[in-house]
Amino acid sequence: MPDHVEIMFRPTMLNGTSLYDFACVFWNYDVSDWSTDGCSKGNASDGLLRCFCNHTTNFAALWTYREKYDYAEALDWISIVGLSLSILCLVVTIGHHIKENFQINSTEETNNMNSKMAQLCIYVSLLAFIITFLSGVHNSSRQNDAPVEVDETNNIIPDSDERVEPDRGSCTAVAALLHFFLLATFMWNSVYSTLMVLLFWTDSGLPPHWSIISHAVGWGLPAVIMAITLGATYRVDSPLGYRQEEFCWLAVGDNKDFNFEKPMFWAFVLPVALILIYNIVMLVLATWRTNRKQNSTKPSWREILSSFSLAVLLGVSWTLGYLVLASEGTAHLVFSIVFCLCTTTQGLQIFILVTARTPSFQASVSRLVRYISSMKMNLNKRFHNLTKALRKGTGSESYRDLEDQQESMF
Repeated sequence: MPDHVEIMFRPTMLNGTSLYDFACVFWNYDVSDWSTDGCSKGNASDGLLRCFCNHTTNFAALWTYREKYDYAEALDWISIVGLSLSILCLVVTIGHHIKENFQINSTEETNNMNSKMAQLCIYVSLLAFIITFLSGVHNSSRQNDAPVEVDETNNIIPDSDERVEPDRGSCTAVAALLHFFLLATFMWNSVYSTLMVLLFWTDSGLPPHWSIISHAVGWGLPAVIMAITLGATYRVDSPLGYRQEEFCWLAVGDNKDFNFEKPMFWAFVLPVALILIYNIVMLVLATWRTNRKQNSTKPSWREILSSFSLAVLLGVSWTLGYLVLASEGTAHLVFSIVFCLCTTTQGLQIFILVTARTPSFQASVSRLVRYISSMKMNLNKRFHNLTKALRKGTGSESYRDLEDQQESMF
């Protein structure tokens, strides 16, 4: 009889998965469970799982796999370029907005100040979301491309079929911040749309304590929703109940299928859908009221552009995301590209349609251009001395500017 029994297994992996680790086991009838006593494992470099046991019984190999994620390179580049441009444009927009509308000696009406404050909060929350997204949406602890090295010394039965990276806290924190900032952006959109309709439709102004109510809705309500979602679904030993493994974002479902019980649906998709419907209704009311005040049967180009600018500010383009969720195949890819183009460049669109169209910004740019064009770079000296080191001493040479030489010839 040989000293040990060698068994080889060739595992069949599911599409989109790769082997992470395995264990060599046998069925222990005494405990009615798998056991590793007397068994050890070899390497799995050639796709074969090698097991060695010093006894004969019913053998098996239990392995765990991990997901292999494929990314659309075009979407990745669109996101990076679009979000980078949005960051730059939002920084300029916020700086100009504060400079022009929040001066110390400002005497603007309360209604106008509330409107400017709502706009500022939209810009700040959107900028914070984009910076957090670019810096941390990819799970840094998830080494998808790293080669798997099977540990031959530890023959331990895996806890589950799918390998889940241990939660280090950073990815969960990023998911919570993304959830809060994006919800805050949409909440402030609804606050701003409500404010516009109230100012257009009523002559009495805003309700009492509007500033406190708007901040409670804009910042407080998203914080409450985020806290409830985190507390209800997150567990240290099971972080995927709250977030995804691939990205630091809310959990969608198992096997990439949308699950209505996951937080992605009831904590984000559903409330954002309600907010978008509300904002679209407010946009229609504001546009219709503006046309009624101007007694115009056919809207002018300026009115169309203003309505489009307000739609961009209210984030109406995010409705395309629901077409992405409802589509498959080629249509899904097309809607994904259009959605990515429209949403990642939202900061750029706000800058072009809202900030760059204001007379104050155009005047500031005009002053900057005149200042740059008036600057003259005059040379103070036309005669230059160069000193160089020689082998046995130093020497100096003098050079005259060619322009000076030409002037001396005439």
